[in-house]
Amino acid sequence: MTAGSRLPVAIVGGLHSEARKAAVQRLLDTVPGSVALHHDLSTAGRGTVVRTVRDATGTLSHGDAPLVDDCACCALREDLVPELERLADAGPTRLAIVELWDSVEPRAMAEVVAAHGEGLVVTSVITAVDPALVLPYLGNGDDLADAGLAAAASDRRTIADTWARQVEYAPVLALADNPLADDEDRALLAQLHPTARRVRIGGDATGTENGGPSGITGITGSTGSTSGTGPGGIPDTGAGALAAVALAGFDVEAAAARQDPACALLPQEADDCGVATYVWHRRRPFHPGRLYEALEELCCAAARSRGRFWLADRPDTLLAWDAAGGALCVESAGPWLASLSDADWEGVPALRRAAAALDWDPRHGDRCQHLVFVSPALDRDGVERLLDSCLLTDAEYSAGPAAWKRLPPAFDTLLEV
Repeated sequence: MTAGSRLPVAIVGGLHSEARKAAVQRLLDTVPGSVALHHDLSTAGRGTVVRTVRDATGTLSHGDAPLVDDCACCALREDLVPELERLADAGPTRLAIVELWDSVEPRAMAEVVAAHGEGLVVTSVITAVDPALVLPYLGNGDDLADAGLAAAASDRRTIADTWARQVEYAPVLALADNPLADDEDRALLAQLHPTARRVRIGGDATGTENGGPSGITGITGSTGSTSGTGPGGIPDTGAGALAAVALAGFDVEAAAARQDPACALLPQEADDCGVATYVWHRRRPFHPGRLYEALEELCCAAARSRGRFWLADRPDTLLAWDAAGGALCVESAGPWLASLSDADWEGVPALRRAAAALDWDPRHGDRCQHLVFVSPALDRDGVERLLDSCLLTDAEYSAGPAAWKRLPPAFDTLLEV
């Protein structure tokens, strides 16, 4: 690298390992001077993580990284930036491709590189997807540990919730060509992450479907300037499409905000090829007991649901809802801004304040119920009736906040209070 320049880093992840490997190979084949770095966490049982560096011609080097606090993912974080900096210092590498191990989520790695990488710049985060596996993985509630995919002994994630976050974080989805995928599979993927740019891993060598260039010489700018269709359209294709988005640019803070339940731009209403997205938005608080009793039915009502909500007995706490594979995670995501003093507002990030302002209510401020359900064969009416039945009744609502706080605290165990 020349003095003052920074090595572009593209992060490619995803539980669909064959699609991920194909995407990485495609980048190696189409970006001259590209090198792929991969840490194999499956060797953690032997006390080390195996590091492999390769280019389009084959393996360049192997190495071991010792476990850190008996955690393979921690070893990856400790070893990743030094190895990338070594590639940057070595000279001719044009693009460093970080191929994440199956269950590693891209957000943590992108933030590590952005925060600590001297001479490095994250230019893309890509999740590779086999469209035929969208619903099977989204509906798989098995623990990663049972599948041999846990990144640490304490890893309690499931296949479904891990895969959902991998998809929803990445601004680019690289799609494998699988003849078994149908329109329902593609509609489900599009509704899970409607703003993502979808790029085919394969494709011919003559150009993109909309006539864009197939080469990669001089690719610069942002994702909005790359060749191919926009979000929601036909996936980009052609030899240069994946390379273009790999070098296009990435905003770590904006990507984190997309996953922040307090200000995430959740999917909008949709209905296509038997797949529906239902948005439920209310102001009245939930009755904690009735909602708790309905949790099992609600988390099984859709392949994926997420959002933010509030309980009558916890009026100051913004609660995050995250469900996939029939399993639900509910956790505190900090305070509602309406509960803060004027002085405390000074420390609130501008994006968070803007999101609250867009959803402000004269009585409740930014407190609201905003849940989104995405699924094939979704029973919208049934979900709406069940959620509405969990809200405070007119009489309960009229009793006021002091009475609400005296309701039985049904969520204490779930929230580990």
